[in-house]
Amino acid sequence: MTATLAAERVAPARPVSVPRAYRFELVKLVSQWRIRLLVLACWIVPALFVAGVSVQSTLPSDTLFGRWMHATGWAGPLVVLGFAGTWALPLLTSVVAGDVFAAEDRLGTWRHLLVVVRSARRIFVAKTLASLTVILLLMAGLAVSGAVGGLLAVGNQPLAGLDGHLLAPSDAAVKVLLAWVAVLAPTLALAGIGLLGSVTLGRSPMGLLLPAVVALAMQLAQMLPLPLVVRLALPGYAFIAWNGLFTDPGQVGPLLIGVAVSLAWALTATVLAYVLFLRRDFTDLGYDGSGRRAVTAGLLPLAGLLAVSAAVIAPATGVSGSGIEQDKVQRSLATAFAHLYRMQTEQLHRPAVTEAQLRATAACDKGSDRVAAQGPGNDWRCVVSWHLPGVEATGTAVYQLDVTSDGRFVADGDGPKEVNGYFLVRTPEGDAPNPLWQFDGNVELLPTSKG
Repeated sequence: MTATLAAERVAPARPVSVPRAYRFELVKLVSQWRIRLLVLACWIVPALFVAGVSVQSTLPSDTLFGRWMHATGWAGPLVVLGFAGTWALPLLTSVVAGDVFAAEDRLGTWRHLLVVVRSARRIFVAKTLASLTVILLLMAGLAVSGAVGGLLAVGNQPLAGLDGHLLAPSDAAVKVLLAWVAVLAPTLALAGIGLLGSVTLGRSPMGLLLPAVVALAMQLAQMLPLPLVVRLALPGYAFIAWNGLFTDPGQVGPLLIGVAVSLAWALTATVLAYVLFLRRDFTDLGYDGSGRRAVTAGLLPLAGLLAVSAAVIAPATGVSGSGIEQDKVQRSLATAFAHLYRMQTEQLHRPAVTEAQLRATAACDKGSDRVAAQGPGNDWRCVVSWHLPGVEATGTAVYQLDVTSDGRFVADGDGPKEVNGYFLVRTPEGDAPNPLWQFDGNVELLPTSKG
């Protein structure tokens, strides 16, 4: 009788709450020495890099906004963002999200964790939230460190956009913040793929490397002459589509599509990982992942999502081919030239002139008349024409353009020397190259994106 009453007084075991499990998983993550080193590196290294490059005589002009690192501190975080989207963020998501479940397989601690938490669902939610928290901390470090390093080394000056217009320091700060927020979506997509790989592949090293491998494959796809619709349907496009924020009006159409696609990939990959995690047999101590399940329940649904995204984007945007066409290149080049011509005029202390007075136009071809003037390539040749008030003669300048598949181009001045040749101009921040010598631009790829 006494034993019966004692058994009735024992409260039934309840699962550990999600907040408590989340705190436990977060402490487990940040207690790892490699995570601590990553956090330290993300909050310190970008500032040192930007400050160091800003005082060098040679700038990373092949990197977007790299040629402006002597002119303004807001170029630094954008250079860091370009590097982060290509290398840093895929690797960080691999180390964090790609290993959050596989670590339990290597250590053989699943039974202990299940006994303590008593809910596979809450374990998945806690691990997912903990890994996302660490990823956000690492991203914040990259952004803040790059901005602080640039502002301390160079200062809070205006930033030239990709169409040549000057952004006030406050506007530049907002644009930089929006650019970093935009790349959060593709980072979440890679994190979801990392969770999926960590669940399905177990202790296999491939699960840890999956986000980095997928990111590399998407980068290669963006470099290939694929139709724009296919590249927009890949979650990695948002890593480069933030360029459109730095034009006036902003070319935000590709960016919004890239963010939406990335969030769809993040949600799909996370749900797949959740379903597979709940179906797992935790009594199998020798579980070492399932390659077949990774293909049927992981790869095939994501491939289907890619096909569906492309099928939806094509009629919604009305874009065909690469989206890089002759009239778009000419319009983008003429706009950037007019803005930078005003900057050059002010730097040389010449009479002020407006873009409307210049009436700049551009005529471009791609190597010869026999080649269609469309698509990416480094064989674009353009002649820019403009008019000055009170001057009857029309000014002309020749440029060689290297247009990439994402619409970014580098214009290299080819004469006359006094207009777009290389010479130094004295500015309040020090001597700077002629702004019309070499500059970056961005072609508006979507016919419906008006900003």
